[in-house]
Amino acid sequence: MESKLATALFLTGALVMPLASHADTPNTSSTKESVKEHVSDAWITSKIKGDYAKDKTVSAMRIHVDTDKGVVKLTGNAKNQDEVDRAVTLAQNTKGVVSVKNELQVGTTTARYK
Repeated sequence: MESKLATALFLTGALVMPLASHADTPNTSSTKESVKEHVSDAWITSKIKGDYAKDKTVSAMRIHVDTDKGVVKLTGNAKNQDEVDRAVTLAQNTKGVVSVKNELQVGTTTARYK
């Protein structure tokens, strides 16, 4: 009788322990939100870079795009102010963009744009 009780208590403990170990696990909905933001940021960055590649005014190679929580940061070198303005406009008009930080520089230290 005692061995049956001991076995029952052991099995109950074995079944309950995994549940208790997950009690302090972070909220999975916040993890899902984080993954969703990451995917959304990656989509925004890809969309903007694709738009730059299709546009004749903007260089997708010289202008770098980074997105974090919908905030787009543009860095790199532009040939002229028109290219900067167009790059910012394309980024601002992309779905999901919250704001655009323009850190583009006009001109470059090399003569490759001649």
